[in-house]
Amino acid sequence: MTAPDGALITWRTSSYTDTGECIEVGQFAAECLVRDSKDREGPQLAFSLRAWAAFTRQASSDSFPAQGG
Repeated sequence: MTAPDGALITWRTSSYTDTGECIEVGQFAAECLVRDSKDREGPQLAFSLRAWAAFTRQASSDSFPAQGG
């Protein structure tokens, strides 16, 4: 589910970004929405609040495996 056109959503960007060109996060009903800040009219990803909380907890724990090539 994504928010219907005209839905009032407060979008937030990370305070760690210098350019504002990253993702934005907002909430609609019981979902966390994620969109590209450079394409605000583009698609949105929707996550349950529980799934988003688990993701942010994992991301902030710095325990994701390093990516190598």
